[in-house]
Order: sequence, then structure tokens, then C-alpha cells
Amino acid sequence: MKSLSVGHVSSRIGLSQPATIFNNTDNLFHLVRDIASTVDIHCLLIDEAQFLEKAQVIQLTDVTDELNIPVLCYGLRTVFRGELFPGSQQLLAWADDLTELKTICHCGRKANMVLRLDSVGNVIKQGAQIKIGGNDQYVSVCRQHFKSGMASRRKDELMLEGFDD
Repeated sequence: MKSLSVGHVSSRIGLSQPATIFNNTDNLFHLVRDIASTVDIHCLLIDEAQFLEKAQVIQLTDVTDELNIPVLCYGLRTVFRGELFPGSQQLLAWADDLTELKTICHCGRKANMVLRLDSVGNVIKQGAQIKIGGNDQYVSVCRQHFKSGMASRRKDELMLEGFDD
């Protein structure tokens, strides 16, 4: 069995738990099967699932189908250019169930897009898809404000009240 790299997954509010670290070449079915041979796994949680490879998404379906371990994946749907992350595209195709965790745009509408900002707050529309860290450089916005490149509410803009999907 490959030696496991143990790290931690941490929330923005400071909660932290031990986690197994993997990379894009790891076979997740084999990794989970090997761990499950020594420890009971009741559920598998994958964070930053947008970075999964297609093969890894299929391997996770094998974890559920063959090992009978539920798999919950969390991640973004689209990159700052308005395109699906490759891992998210595969998850949308292969998942048994999808639950969207809703975020709100500065206007009050549902935010389903992400803008990347430079150090002075200008919207960036090109560049590397992956930028590790820098959570402060991303702003969740609705489609309308994504298209217009509006990352924050204007002082003269009114908030929507009672907005529903």
C-alpha cells in the first residue's frame, strides 16, 4: 500500500479535521479500498472536487457502487471565465444526486458565477484557471453581474427584496 499523506481540511471559521491528501494521478478507488481494509469508512468527503480528473470521478462512483461507501463532493461549478471546471463537468454527468449550496450576489440574486479580481479590484477575464489560495481575489456574483463585470454593489443600486429563484 502506498504511504498516505495526512493533512488537515480547515473551514473559514477555524474548524479543522485530519484528512488524507491525494493528487490527480492517484487512483481514488484503490486508495479508499486500502484505507477501508484497516478502518471503517462511513462516508467519504471530497473538498475542492472541481479539480478531480475524469478517471477519479468514475473511481468515486466505484467507491459507492462496489464498496458501498457514500461519497459527497464539494466544489465550484465554474471557473472565473464562465466555463465548467473539468472535474465539475464530470461530477454533473456522473453524480446520483446534486445539491446546490446557494450563495448570494451583492444585488440579492442567486450567485452562480465567480469573478477574479486583481490587487486593485479590477476584474480579470483571462489567465491560469487554477490559482491556489487568494480566496480574497474571488467574488461570487449572479450571471448578470458576471457578464457586466460588476464585482460590488454601486452606491446608487438598490437591493432586491423578497427575491426568489
